[in-house]
Amino acid sequence: MTKRLVALWLCALPLMASAGDFDLGKLLGQLAQTRAARATFIEKQYLGLLDKPLESSGELAYRAPDHLEKRTLQPKAEALVLDAGTLTVERDSRRHVLKLQDYPEVAVFIDSIRATMAGDRRALEAAYRTELDGHYERWSLQLTPIAPKMLAKVSRVRIIGARAELRQIEIVQADGDRSVMTIDKAAP
Repeated sequence: MTKRLVALWLCALPLMASAGDFDLGKLLGQLAQTRAARATFIEKQYLGLLDKPLESSGELAYRAPDHLEKRTLQPKAEALVLDAGTLTVERDSRRHVLKLQDYPEVAVFIDSIRATMAGDRRALEAAYRTELDGHYERWSLQLTPIAPKMLAKVSRVRIIGARAELRQIEIVQADGDRSVMTIDKAAP
């Protein structure tokens, strides 16, 4: 029996070493290697006032270091495009352009996703307490806002991934409402 336990322990050593080597710096380093990506998404919004979640779907695009696009196709077309510090919202044939410096709470929220994808640890840790769980094959990064104003709106952002890909983004608001975006593999 003792030989079997020793053999199992020896076989597990490489797995334990690789799990122990996984940390936020290494994950963000891997994510930073992605220069551009496209994917599809399904987002469900769970609102306290509704019996069932609102569902939308569409496409996502990212170009390092600070270009994000979320194009909702169903149930109604909408586009959110972040380029550096400017957010453009297109809906119902209307276009609104916002400078994020004028909306710091929105900027911090958007930066949770942008900074994660860009591997920008400094930006993440400036706005959030970070908690990484799992291993490189399947990980979860929980971001808890540091600023009281932001925490009064968003309790946490949880990003789930596999290797250097984001697979799910959950946003829990302070009032209990939440949204869960499931990200599928790269769009064609």
